[in-house]
Amino acid sequence: QVQLVESGGGLVQAGGSLRLSCAASGRTFSSYVMGWFRQAPAKEREFVAAVGRSDGSTYYLDSVKGRFTISRDNAKNTVYLQMNSLKPEDTAVYYCAAGSLRTSNYRTYAYWGQGTQVTVSS
Repeated sequence: QVQLVESGGGLVQAGGSLRLSCAASGRTFSSYVMGWFRQAPAKEREFVAAVGRSDGSTYYLDSVKGRFTISRDNAKNTVYLQMNSLKPEDTAVYYCAAGSLRTSNYRTYAYWGQGTQVTVSS
């Protein structure tokens, strides 16, 4: 089992950057695929990015490719989401998640953090 805690959200102007972090407890962090999802008000939870266990393989939502970068540091039990060139439509609560498959389907992720708010003003 793993507990996840996100940080780094906030208010930023369009075109700005934020770096989200997700710290995991437990000694099995490296055995999980890690993902970032987001949910805007009145919208369904949406996949943003995922990173493989140890090979660094990544997978992104098309609309964030080239702007967002997911990475992980297994020695620090942490996954990151670097977000550049932010747009108002990126505004949402961002969640990190741990699962066994590198997919965009939120149902395949067993563990979730509490979320961190990202607000992008125009």
